[in-house]
Amino acid sequence: MSTSTTPAPPPGTQDPPPPDRTPCPARPTARTGLRRALRRDWQLYSLAVLPLLFFLVFRYLPMIGNVIAFRRFEPGGSILGEQWVGLRYVEMFLSDPTFWQVFRNTLWLGALTLVFCFPVPIVLALLLNEVRRTALKRFVQSVSYLPHFLSIVIVAGITMQMLATDGPVNHVLGWFGHDPVRFIQEPEWFRTVYVGSEIWQTAGWGTILYLAALTTIDDDLYEAARIDGANRWQQIWHVTLPGIRPTMITLLILNIGTFMAVGFEKILLLYNPLTYPTADVVSTYLYRTGVESNSFSYAAAIGLFEAVIGLVLITSANQLSRRTVGTSLW
Repeated sequence: MSTSTTPAPPPGTQDPPPPDRTPCPARPTARTGLRRALRRDWQLYSLAVLPLLFFLVFRYLPMIGNVIAFRRFEPGGSILGEQWVGLRYVEMFLSDPTFWQVFRNTLWLGALTLVFCFPVPIVLALLLNEVRRTALKRFVQSVSYLPHFLSIVIVAGITMQMLATDGPVNHVLGWFGHDPVRFIQEPEWFRTVYVGSEIWQTAGWGTILYLAALTTIDDDLYEAARIDGANRWQQIWHVTLPGIRPTMITLLILNIGTFMAVGFEKILLLYNPLTYPTADVVSTYLYRTGVESNSFSYAAAIGLFEAVIGLVLITSANQLSRRTVGTSLW
């Protein structure tokens, strides 16, 4: 009994296998991924609820009040103003010589604060990084950032007492035969007094941020620089400063963003009518115009103008930093 066999087809002529009909799992969408992350880490996300509510209630909702910069607002009337007046209040402060005086004062104080207060924490952090005695390093750190925790009222009070006509500074000047200087009453001294008090109060706190950034620099980079023959100054210039450059750029952008918002509380406590020519800034002018004179719409127009300038400054600084050094906030 014989069996017949079917010859196998030549290679390359077989039919292709049927396609796999098993359905592919659906790719998770962004919304699905967000829901999954919320279910998994809801405890962590719940910690952000209170900060978000704070910014919503005290930062974003008050922006609605900017509409009174274009409407006539009367105390006791509608919270959004009584009558639409367009750009009337904008034209008023643009043609007001007093506004341009306080605007120039703001630019001067903002520029001096940025030029002197920004590099001081960097220099202090570099100096402390070279200190090898831990006890001395901790003592200098504690003494330098202690003023940050003092109230603005206390800082202003200490400044005024130190620089008073019969204060310690004038007593020291008297020992050298110098007549007492009225630091608080003379307009030409106000900028020096303000910037000096800012350095004393903020330098130590800024140093903490840079010291934290210095700990992230790899020690192998210093070892390689020493092998290449770099001295201590060359190591700081080529290793240390590039290592903390992202922190420097971030803080610089933030400082530029608050360029127009010069310290309102300290200036309000330190200045007086005698020093208005150099001490009066936009924020204090807004306070006197809006709160003391009840010109809320006029003050709102000036405040909106100041906010727009701040937005332009921080956006421009961010874009410039991204294009030049590759570091930016967003």
